[in-house]
Amino acid sequence: MIDATGHDRFATQDYARLAAAGMQTARDGLRWHRIEERPGVYEFGSLERQVRAARAAGVQVVWDLLHYGTPDHVDLFAPDFPDVFARFARAAALALAPETEGPLWLCPVNEISFLSWGGGEVGYLNPFVRGQGGVLKAQLVRAVIRAMDAVREVCPQARFLHAEPLLNIMAHPGQPTEAEAARREHEAQFEALDMLAGRLRPELGGAERYLDVIGLNFYPYNQWWHHDQPESRELVPYGHPAYRPLRDLLAAVHARYGRPLLLAETGTEDEERPAWFRMVARETLAAQAASVPVHGVCLYPVVNHPGWDDDRHCHNGLWDYPDVRGHREVYRPLLEEVQAARALLERLEPGQPLPGATAPIPVSSIL
Repeated sequence: MIDATGHDRFATQDYARLAAAGMQTARDGLRWHRIEERPGVYEFGSLERQVRAARAAGVQVVWDLLHYGTPDHVDLFAPDFPDVFARFARAAALALAPETEGPLWLCPVNEISFLSWGGGEVGYLNPFVRGQGGVLKAQLVRAVIRAMDAVREVCPQARFLHAEPLLNIMAHPGQPTEAEAARREHEAQFEALDMLAGRLRPELGGAERYLDVIGLNFYPYNQWWHHDQPESRELVPYGHPAYRPLRDLLAAVHARYGRPLLLAETGTEDEERPAWFRMVARETLAAQAASVPVHGVCLYPVVNHPGWDDDRHCHNGLWDYPDVRGHREVYRPLLEEVQAARALLERLEPGQPLPGATAPIPVSSIL
């Protein structure tokens, strides 16, 4: 995906563009399959342009170590996978820390829950296995714990983001007997974080110290009526009377874990982009006004990309595909909403009711 968007070739322009738009933080990814082509041999040349571009633009980066892709020689189900991943994480920290001002920020595994479901339960993602989602989830949790320990040994000041889907799953009013099943499905979204914290499956090695900043990925399709057959479930759209406000979902996660929060991904496609961002920004402000520590909103994606499933041109970013020189056309309605959110933040005084916030929210981006 990084290659398809041209970000690897035009990282300098991309990061300069972010900085010029006032976006001072980004999520970006390491391509593990390019870095460890041979077992135990780490070459970070494929990352060099991104690292230098971010540093030159003064943009802070949260680096994803595993965002679905792995080298062909790595088996996610192998007994030694946690150690293999930990060695990679350690090597990445040693490579990135000298190039980083301030603490090094890492997201060890993006969306353990979704990767476990897509890769281990329904065969949709690498490693394309079915019926082993729970096994893969536990394996990924072990790997994240080992990786965090390995990074902290060489970079004690490193900070970690755990990005997980934020969902709301309800029993349909016409199916009250589904209430318990809906509750269990809703609670399942927290299994990975509960495992990391040692609250669930303590034999995996989890503890509260493995929860740093909790990232929440939130999209228009993240609320639905429970159905035994996932393909038949009905989405609950924004504006529906049963739609649960984002501020309430954020407050519930903070009450559960007591950790700083970040909206680690949010966005939508086409002409709905500006209205969605406006809603998310205001809901985040409302959460902050209620003393929920949400420290950022991360727009996904910041550049349009080919569809994961069909390579279609997804118009979901702030900027479009690059031309031969790296120029990208901006989607101005979304840019205007981002600018409006920043202007609102600059006018706010701490403690104001909505429109207001307890502290400014950095408007961030994701690459």
